[in-house]
Amino acid sequence: MKLKVLLLSVFLITCMPLFVLAADYQIGEGDSLDIAVWGVKELNFPVKVRPDGKITVPGLGEVVASGMAPSALQAHLAARLKELVKNPIVTVTVREITNSKVYIFGSGVKAAVYDLSRRTTLLQLLCTLPDVKTADLRNSYLLRGGQKVKTDLYRLFTLGDMGQDLLLESNDSLFIPLLTDRSVYVLGAVNTPKAIEYREGMKVMEAILESGGFNKFANQNEVLVRRKNGAQEQSLEVKAKKLFKDGDLSQNIELKPGDYVLVKESFF
Repeated sequence: MKLKVLLLSVFLITCMPLFVLAADYQIGEGDSLDIAVWGVKELNFPVKVRPDGKITVPGLGEVVASGMAPSALQAHLAARLKELVKNPIVTVTVREITNSKVYIFGSGVKAAVYDLSRRTTLLQLLCTLPDVKTADLRNSYLLRGGQKVKTDLYRLFTLGDMGQDLLLESNDSLFIPLLTDRSVYVLGAVNTPKAIEYREGMKVMEAILESGGFNKFANQNEVLVRRKNGAQEQSLEVKAKKLFKDGDLSQNIELKPGDYVLVKESFF
């Protein structure tokens, strides 16, 4: 008898959907469940979790299901059913998930509600968003329970830092603002001062060359990159002669959208 029970348990577990086995999935309001008690026909039934988070079980009445993992609900029902059934073997299968959603908002992408019908990471979700390349990923963040659990999505999506990836959970909220300025402005002692559309990986000398290069009045060791970080402004010095003569690549700094490249004139 014990061998039969063991074989039956193994069979039931292997037949269960992968997401039901995932201990981190929590049953929620609106989910459809299949409850089965081995050998008791009256206790094999489908049920939908009500808005109050409860289900009705014959012989037990109302039972809280929302917020519990399927395995936890199985154990809870088995303990309660011992009053009615000798050594009950209970299985809980999530047949339909309706409450597991991630909310996407902000002017950088189209607002949407993403169904977590399978285990999904933050990177996988970002790859499904068509407008993410024009969004301000540096100022984007993921909210969970009202707290920021991940900021600066640029490191993950653009730089490929996989250490920044994480598994999404139901009711996570992803805020992605619009990248308001996608230009780099080159001013001062260049042949053609202009605004250049920002490209990923653009560097200061690339922007200067696109502006016609230094004019005859330029002081190549007096180049400033002015950058806004929130309410603060930052000035980065660039000494182009060190780059040209000494091959100092550290002078060729990478630009960001909204940067101003100012090339000063020489006094003599």
